[in-house]
Amino acid sequence: MSPKRSTPAAEAHDWEFKPRFRRNAFGWRSQPAIARVKQAVSEIKKVAKNEPLLGAEGAILFLERVSPALAHVDSSSGAIGSAVNSAIETLVPIIAKAPADAKTRAAWLERLFEAYQEDEIPYIEWLGDHWGALCASKSVASAWADQLIEGVKLSWSRDESVRGRFKGTTNCLSALIAAERYDEVLALLELEPYRMWHYRQFGVQALVAKGSTSEAIRYAEEGRHPSESPVAIARACESLLLSTGEVDEAYRRYGLEANQRGTYLATFRAVSKRYPHKPSGEVLADLLQTTPGNEGKWFAAAKEAGLFDEALALATRSPCDPMTLARAGRDHEEKRPAFAVEAGLLSLHWLLQGYGYEITGLDVLNAYASTMAAAERNGNAAETKDRVRALVAAGGPGGPFVTKMLGRELGL
Repeated sequence: MSPKRSTPAAEAHDWEFKPRFRRNAFGWRSQPAIARVKQAVSEIKKVAKNEPLLGAEGAILFLERVSPALAHVDSSSGAIGSAVNSAIETLVPIIAKAPADAKTRAAWLERLFEAYQEDEIPYIEWLGDHWGALCASKSVASAWADQLIEGVKLSWSRDESVRGRFKGTTNCLSALIAAERYDEVLALLELEPYRMWHYRQFGVQALVAKGSTSEAIRYAEEGRHPSESPVAIARACESLLLSTGEVDEAYRRYGLEANQRGTYLATFRAVSKRYPHKPSGEVLADLLQTTPGNEGKWFAAAKEAGLFDEALALATRSPCDPMTLARAGRDHEEKRPAFAVEAGLLSLHWLLQGYGYEITGLDVLNAYASTMAAAERNGNAAETKDRVRALVAAGGPGGPFVTKMLGRELGL
């Protein structure tokens, strides 16, 4: 893609990011690219603070260049995609709020739409969801909706000979919302053959704007699709209930699902932060019910909540990462030596059972050493050593390795 020329002022400005974001500028590694994306956004924000028009021009220039520049980057982890989405979330308001005249904004939107159409990976796909905001007025949004709506209808036609993907569907829906043409949004979505949440979220927005929160929740629930994660729908519904003050209902129906994160501990923190009035023990108990058979994975959450006895009980019921247990024992050696001893013993137990990722001999020795240090402080070192010997004697898939590492320490 050869980006269209920007205004003379933007061309004259010496953007640091511009030469860095040329076609195929980055290799396969994502971290350097992510760093450059963040630097570009920071540069644009800094300029926009004092010169909003120039900042908006910089944002458009970046969005035109980012996808071609990232063409060879490994996107399998999702990290670079998340970085670009974050950039879009930051840059859209800069473009939308810039005091541009009608001619300038029309040119901006044409440039962005061209970049959007040529976005092959795609990296700036999320820009379509923000099209209404980028239009910056009801009249401009309505004009864009009129321009795109027939393409959407054709792509959702019952006639398979004309049906196909139209790269402008979310742009149209977003523009219709901004133009306050809510009934048309709902009517258009009735044509959508698969009821995908990616599109039906605009129906939810339309119903909320019409003042029907309960109907919006029902509509969202009907949008559940086997191929999509239910988390996005749960978050939307939770947000609607919270906005109407129905906090307990939001927690009961959506709170646990909506606040899922990448780890068990992060999920516990997210739910607790969203619902600070809920006792930690209640939150933990509710989360446990969502993952039967994985109780041990909530050990860190229980420990963070100060539920030390419960944490140990959970790590006994099902596998828990040995290194998480060992760190917990080490961290609490001085203030909670009894807890540290039990956590250390559980660490050795799960090591013997073959759990843990890329465990080294030093990991085993450190787990034993911190356990015994806590036992010394707790006054039951001899008893603890006997318990370790019993664990090793009982064996397990990791028994030979652990025995080899601890044999001298235990006199075996």
